[in-house]
Amino acid sequence: MGAGETLGGFEKLLLLAILRLRDQAYGAAIFDELAERTDRETSPGAVYVTLRRLEAKGMIRGAKGASTPERGGRAKKVYSIEPAGLQALQLARREWDAMADGLDSVLAGES
Repeated sequence: MGAGETLGGFEKLLLLAILRLRDQAYGAAIFDELAERTDRETSPGAVYVTLRRLEAKGMIRGAKGASTPERGGRAKKVYSIEPAGLQALQLARREWDAMADGLDSVLAGES
């Protein structure tokens, strides 16, 4: 993904969840974070497909974590934000702020 390209809404949410979870950003935790914070109904499959897409775009990096007894000795794949992912989120925030500027009362339903 080149500089200035935008992300889809679900991709933005996943990137924000990864930022929030830090070193605990593995698939199931990301799924739980999305469900808790957004009340969106989604499937684990949609999360994993989007994680792979973000990884292919160079927005995130996945690395094997330590193996755990709870997982039968298997390691979790932990995700972290790459500089391109952080830049994409910064751009998305600037775009949102620019478009929403002056619309606080309308967005609050007061208009």
